[in-house]
Amino acid sequence: MAEDRKQKVRALLDAVRSEGRLALTAPEGKVIADAYGIAVPGEEVAGDVDEAVAYAARFGGPVVMKIVSPDILHKTDAGGVVVGVEGAADVRAAFHRIVTNARAYDATARVEGVQVQELLPQGQEVIVGAVTDPTFGKVVAFGLGGVLVEVLRDVTFRLAPVSADEALSMLDSVRAAEVLRGVRGQAGVDRWAVAEQIRRVSQLVTDFPEIGEVDLNPVIATPEGAVAADIRVILAERQPPPRRRYAREEILASMRRLMEPSSVAVIGASNEPGKIGNSVMRNLVDGGFAGEIHPVNPKADDILGRKAYRSVVDVPGEVDVAVFAIPARFVAAALEEVGRKKIPNAVLIPSGFAETGEIALQDEIVAIAERHGVRLLGPNIYGYYSTWHDLCATFCTPYDVKGGVALTSQSGGIGMAVLGFARTTRTGVSAIVGLGNKSDLDEDDLLTWFGQDPHTDCVAMHLEDLKDGRAFVAAARETVPRKPVVVLKAGRTAAGAKAAGSHTGALAGDDAVYDDILRQAGVIRAPGLNDMLEYARALPVLPTPRGDNVVIITGAGGSGVLLSDAVTDNGLSLMEIPPDLDAAFRRFIPPFGAAGNPVDITGGEPPSTYEATIRLGLEDPRVHALVLGYWHTIVTPPMVFAELTARVVAEFRERGVEKPVVASLAGDVEVEEACQYLYARGVVAYPYTTELPVEVLGAKYRWARAAGLLGGGS
Repeated sequence: MAEDRKQKVRALLDAVRSEGRLALTAPEGKVIADAYGIAVPGEEVAGDVDEAVAYAARFGGPVVMKIVSPDILHKTDAGGVVVGVEGAADVRAAFHRIVTNARAYDATARVEGVQVQELLPQGQEVIVGAVTDPTFGKVVAFGLGGVLVEVLRDVTFRLAPVSADEALSMLDSVRAAEVLRGVRGQAGVDRWAVAEQIRRVSQLVTDFPEIGEVDLNPVIATPEGAVAADIRVILAERQPPPRRRYAREEILASMRRLMEPSSVAVIGASNEPGKIGNSVMRNLVDGGFAGEIHPVNPKADDILGRKAYRSVVDVPGEVDVAVFAIPARFVAAALEEVGRKKIPNAVLIPSGFAETGEIALQDEIVAIAERHGVRLLGPNIYGYYSTWHDLCATFCTPYDVKGGVALTSQSGGIGMAVLGFARTTRTGVSAIVGLGNKSDLDEDDLLTWFGQDPHTDCVAMHLEDLKDGRAFVAAARETVPRKPVVVLKAGRTAAGAKAAGSHTGALAGDDAVYDDILRQAGVIRAPGLNDMLEYARALPVLPTPRGDNVVIITGAGGSGVLLSDAVTDNGLSLMEIPPDLDAAFRRFIPPFGAAGNPVDITGGEPPSTYEATIRLGLEDPRVHALVLGYWHTIVTPPMVFAELTARVVAEFRERGVEKPVVASLAGDVEVEEACQYLYARGVVAYPYTTELPVEVLGAKYRWARAAGLLGGGS
């Protein structure tokens, strides 16, 4: 049956394409809807006014009449739609008016008749559609109709195809989701019927990639079902060329030799200080790289005490990585030699390629690399660091603090901000990698590697675009169950390219699609650079929560209010304190304090009150995470608070009780040292902010949900 359905649609699409058309007519859309079980009202196409009268009488109630023309996409704009027509006289008048309006709108338009359609009952208007996104391919969209979608752009996206459960989740992802459940005494809509319309559209565009857009607008959703009042189908002008893809095993094989090399050649190595080739050599040598380092320079015999070679082909033995530090115009010839030497990786530091308009030059090196099986990192990058192998293959400042955070950036400037942050905060990293123009290696290659790298606990990526969104999503879905992936996507405010011809296409701005699909993949999206870096730093430190109950313990009522706001803003749940726990907290706080949640112990309390209440929060298994608000007083100085908190948390962890604990410290400059002390001991603490500690806790919760460790969606 499924094959018969596909053959029917295939024949129709081929016929439309053979006529030189991209837009299907409404009757053709109904053929597709019927084939895929997309619910649409009863309808017929009248070739003349008498047929229109007969069809309207058969439906036995008010009808909608619409122009049928392959040349008129927007029927309403052409005056080609009349709603609520009833009775023979009205049908005749509407028929003539629609045809006259269409002729006036476009005198050359082919008019094939007038569609007579059952008038659907009143209900909630929603929009269901699918578009072809340049990054992610086929994506399906859902939003509430009318002003909510047109003005507020309240719409959500998923990769197609979607499962029934994924389609249902889209109904809860729009801001006005409550409307669908029923408000002010009105019944909710048939949610499964709406979800099924979404799922069937997603399957249609998956089965037929040549369909560029599908638009069901509006879909009338009622408690009894969901029916598309109109279906618009537009074919794509052309199919994008297939991107070369590598199997997971191929990616890991080349990435292993890139990130764990035994031998590195530096093409363009130099003895002259200030040259990029000299900086790369010095970083490799001074960084303590234990493998072989081979300088390549036809004009030198010796560079930094190592034998220099005229060509990379003269280097003895196998080489894992060739680092290029020569001008762009010489890269192609040197890359040919790298290919002949069978070196699997080329790290292209030089600029002067596609980023400066030299697209042909970049295409040339990509073709050379593909011909020889060489993977390219760059061009236009600062290089890369692989700290666990003491590898510093860059012309920028060295960095050697080993840890579990892998950081990547598409921009050199952002890369150096990453480096500076890591140094200032003493964040241990497993790698820092520049991607630049991404002529070949990109985020999905790196994510595939870091996902299985035992040295990496968290991956943070700055990106301006993705070359292959689906490959990235696949790599993220493979990685997220084991470790968090944080992304800073630049260009949030850039207007997305609007696909012509449908409401869905106009709503599919680049960032809206990125936002929903990254969330669908379980990726944590950071709103800014500092957020990305703080998330990456904090997530490996915080234990994974085992439930949703968050308790705030604070020494200042004002901080408690702000922390409560932050908890809500980050999608966390303030625990409703049960009576027995409330009574237990009250035993430790003064009468003028406040139990409940936040637990306000007041500012004048001694260290023992902080310790007792923190112990209580850690002891009670119903509490899953603690947010601490400290207020600097002479009674409990900052380092006293830090030391007691760290000691109590460590004691419970030794007993197997691991809960995420974050802290906000308000006070004089001494709170900065206290925060550093706490952070180094597994309590994520920040001075002068109530927002940031809760934001990183929220990020940890989002990852835990995406990884399936808390239940529910991401």
